[in-house]
Amino acid sequence: MGVRHWLVGLTAVVVMSGGTAACSVRHSTHATIDVDAAVALADQPVHVRVSGLRAREAVTVASLAADAQGRRWRGEATFAADGDGVVDLDRSAPVSGSYGGADGMGLFWSMRPPTGDPDEAWFSPGYPEAAGAFEVRLTVTVAGREIAARTLTRQWTAAGVTHRSLTLGVDGVAGVLFLPSPGAVRRPGVLLFGGSEGGVGRKYDAALLASHGYPALALGYFGAAGLPETLRDIPLEYFVTAARLLRAQPGADPGGVVVNGYSRGSEAALLLAESYPDLVRGAILYAPNDTVWSSFPAGGNAWTIGGVPVPRTAIPVTHVAGPVLAIAGGKDRLWQSAAQAQRIMQHLDDAHVTAAHQALVYPDAGHGVGSFPYLAAGTSSPGTVARRLGGTRDADAAARSDGWPKVLAFLAA
Repeated sequence: MGVRHWLVGLTAVVVMSGGTAACSVRHSTHATIDVDAAVALADQPVHVRVSGLRAREAVTVASLAADAQGRRWRGEATFAADGDGVVDLDRSAPVSGSYGGADGMGLFWSMRPPTGDPDEAWFSPGYPEAAGAFEVRLTVTVAGREIAARTLTRQWTAAGVTHRSLTLGVDGVAGVLFLPSPGAVRRPGVLLFGGSEGGVGRKYDAALLASHGYPALALGYFGAAGLPETLRDIPLEYFVTAARLLRAQPGADPGGVVVNGYSRGSEAALLLAESYPDLVRGAILYAPNDTVWSSFPAGGNAWTIGGVPVPRTAIPVTHVAGPVLAIAGGKDRLWQSAAQAQRIMQHLDDAHVTAAHQALVYPDAGHGVGSFPYLAAGTSSPGTVARRLGGTRDADAAARSDGWPKVLAFLAA
């Protein structure tokens, strides 16, 4: 737990001539930061409580963390201590700061970069295969003086989780495979892939899912070495190769995998659920689309199956055999993912699909509605040409905080 510093509070009363009494204001010189988990997975909330303050005293609690480029991100909130000299971040609403309202993890997701627009910045502390954890330093300041500090460790991988980079030459696919601790209960593998950003993304998600016991593969399908340069003519059979590789891993349930696609990747995920029901036992769709769009950049076909372009029509769901979970933001500015998620549910109903299916729509969130919570994220896509994703940082953060446990429950069902 580290060394605790307990408050020594003093109140000086000076009796003035003429019998007038006045109090000389003294500020706290020490405080205690208590947390329930100094070391925890990055998707797990921690409960922070500051005690040893003067009653009703103004106090600033701040968070500080360095990203992979060494930039120091910061969140902060100013509170009035309660009558017992306590600030409980789960219950106390700040009077000002980088977030509003009582939120025990507000200091984590609301961190801002040292320069630039927070809406155009995404906190990246280093990929999980290179850095298994990152640190967040909490400080307590009163009247401009730091009176307490504590460092928390946020882990991407639990003890025993292993990873391996996959290459086209050796494995037939490109990505990073994360496996739970040997001897863990067999659970379905989760195949994760992103959208039009390309590259090998979703590594954080895969590392965390493996830490929760699910073999997970973060898959690249274009925009990386050896892969097509653009999202054009991507064969669905490539995803099948990855799914079969994942299903064969130690600790993976041989009954099938869950596909987890984000944005344009949701098209591939739903197409896989429809075309390979014996292999795909479930689908998670973030900011989904119910229709096959053209290539990106436009001008061709996005997907093929059996060497034939997949028609640019509504995605059929008549053969979907497993459960489907769609998660969307009502203020998505890239496309109407909320309406599309609801149409997918309607299509599944119309096709009399008996497997459970549900759409989670967060009215104020944008395209950044997923996935795991508590990491600072902007509302514009990263890259040289920023695209507005809609929503707000706080609405997206709230959606991730609510949605992620439901994803874990979906996988466990």
